[in-house]
Amino acid sequence: MSAYNDLSPFGLHAPHGLVARVLRVTRRRPVSWLGRRLGFICRTAGIALLRGKPQDVDALGARMRLYPAHNVSEKNLLFTPHLFDPEERTVLAAHLRDGFTFIDVGANVGGYSLFVAAMAGPHARILAIEPQPEIFERLTYNVSQNPFASIKALECAVTDQDGDITLFLDAANSGESSTRFVSPQGRRNSVRVPSKALSTIIKDEQFDVLDALKVDVEGAEDLVLDPFFQTVEPRLWPKLLIVDNGSGPATRKIAALGGGRAYRLMLQTRSNNVYQRAT
Repeated sequence: MSAYNDLSPFGLHAPHGLVARVLRVTRRRPVSWLGRRLGFICRTAGIALLRGKPQDVDALGARMRLYPAHNVSEKNLLFTPHLFDPEERTVLAAHLRDGFTFIDVGANVGGYSLFVAAMAGPHARILAIEPQPEIFERLTYNVSQNPFASIKALECAVTDQDGDITLFLDAANSGESSTRFVSPQGRRNSVRVPSKALSTIIKDEQFDVLDALKVDVEGAEDLVLDPFFQTVEPRLWPKLLIVDNGSGPATRKIAALGGGRAYRLMLQTRSNNVYQRAT
């Protein structure tokens, strides 16, 4: 067991007392500017009450043990799961089918993967990929608490190469760790992790169709997508593509595919661009 993660039986950290009351408030906030602001204020108080401890909760239809202190994704999943990329999840839900296939690159603790698993049913095939050792441990713990979840977790970075690569860690927000150096904060800590190209993963895992692909790797999305679209035959290109909208090179590449005819931008949110395969 990691020195930081607690792998004790689920339910040991069930919310109680003031924390439970804060969660009841934050999880009922409306999806509006005021609702979000009030939720974030209450969330700050809840994190202070927890003092770094995790909480065992249901979120997005799945059981999760969440550590909100230094991971924005876990903060949102714990306190305001209904505000966790709601528009993107609505699009995903509308495209679900029997045997849905989904690859989640930069899965974090499993928010997207577990949501799809809960919605798509036991015949879905989901691959959740996460390079950070401690976050990967949380991901696999969360997956194991949900027997319905047809999720395989893979511990590696997805880049333009097979081998090893340096992962720069963000101490303030684990979700902003990246294989591409972005800020002085990231240089304080780094770790070498296994790296694979997405084309290698698809071949190794024997995917013959890909309904949806989500890529959130904090500014290194082009390292994932450029070689993928260059080397993988179009029949394996995803029907639905969710990409962090902070990655300019990747979004420009997607827009140019097939002379601009391969994908159409169907949704742009504060966090992501969502593309639908057009051909």
